[in-house]
This record gives sequence, C-alpha cells and structure tokens, in this order.
Amino acid sequence: MTALTPPLSAAQVSQLHDACLAAPGWPEVVPALPEPAPAALSWVLANHRFNSQLWAEEDLARRTTVAASDIAANKRAIDGFNQARNDATEHVDELLLLALGLVDEASARSDAPQSVVPPGARLNSETAGSIIDRMSIMALKVHAMRAQTQRQDVDDAHLETSAVKLRRLQQQRADLGHCLDQLLADATAGRAYFKVYRQFKMYNDARFNPVLVSEQRQHAGRG
Repeated sequence: MTALTPPLSAAQVSQLHDACLAAPGWPEVVPALPEPAPAALSWVLANHRFNSQLWAEEDLARRTTVAASDIAANKRAIDGFNQARNDATEHVDELLLLALGLVDEASARSDAPQSVVPPGARLNSETAGSIIDRMSIMALKVHAMRAQTQRQDVDDAHLETSAVKLRRLQQQRADLGHCLDQLLADATAGRAYFKVYRQFKMYNDARFNPVLVSEQRQHAGRG
C-alpha cells in the first residue's frame, strides 16, 4: 500500500548532513541518528560518510610533493569509497521504494528489482537516492566554501569570490532539496515513481573487468 506521507524529507536529509559535518571526528567517528528515524536514514548517513571520505582522498590525490605510491594508494581508496557510495545510494532507493510500495519486496534487493507502477504514474529518470547523493556532495561543497569565506590568510578578493560561490552553492542545494520533496510527494500520491537502478561498476569487479580477468589468467598460468 502506498504510504500516506513521504517516507523522508529534504529537511531531514540536510539536517543529518550538516550534523555529521559538524560532529567531532567525522567521518571516522559517526554520530548517532535522531530517533525515531526513517529506515532509509541509516543509508543516507552511510552515503554521506563515504562521500566525505571520498572527498578527503580526492584532495590528497592532488598532492605534488609525495611519492607516486602515495597517490596510487589514494586512487585505490577513491575507487573503494566510490563503490561504497553507490551501493549506499542503491540501498536508500530500495528502502524508500519499499516504504512507498513501489517495488516488489521479494525482488527489491536483487539485480533486477520489479517495479510496482500506479496507473498513469510518470517515470522519473533520477531516483530519490541519486538526489540525496547529490545533496551530500553539495553539503560538502557548502561546508568547504564556507571555510574559504572565513580564512585569515587571503585577500578581500578571495573572500568576496568565495562568498559569491557560497551563495550559489546554497541555492543549488536548496533546489535539490525541493526536487527531492517534490519527487517523494508525487510518488506518495501515485503520480510518479522511480526505480532501483543498479550501477554494475564493472571496473571494480574482477569477474567483469577484462584487464583483471587477464591478470587472473596470467597468474593461474604461472601457478
């Protein structure tokens, strides 16, 4: 049965994102979720943590005064966090669609989830989880740009430019939140639906990446 109220709101997502970024020790230390919390919020938190870890590794990967092996380690970490971020996004969609009654429960976590489509509902190409993932990145951008507006070691031009960028990022974040609320409201009312889309990141899977398959064959041949 379709839920009578949306299972999650943009305000809950944004508040969680900001609380995490303000928490001491984040992202290594994970704050507790508010109670009661929507089922999907735990995966919203996981997605935000992986994005935060990914963000830090992306910064480190741009270093120019360290050994190439250090950058290679950053790149491998980036691959891992990016995969985990995508997996968390899919879990968000699974739980939201289950709460909305828009996916067959038995297949929701499979490679081929089966949608339950209300008559006349439009298909939204972007999922709620994808919007939430983008909101997480936007929260990180706002957090980082706000820090630029508070620096003491730069000139006024840098501060002014950063302030302009910060206002634009805040508007973009608000727009994403509005789109999330609108999609979930429409899905709740049976006017729209989205799907669990599997990313199938082949380059991270030794069964499907042709280079890794070749390496395995070479290794087996030397065994």
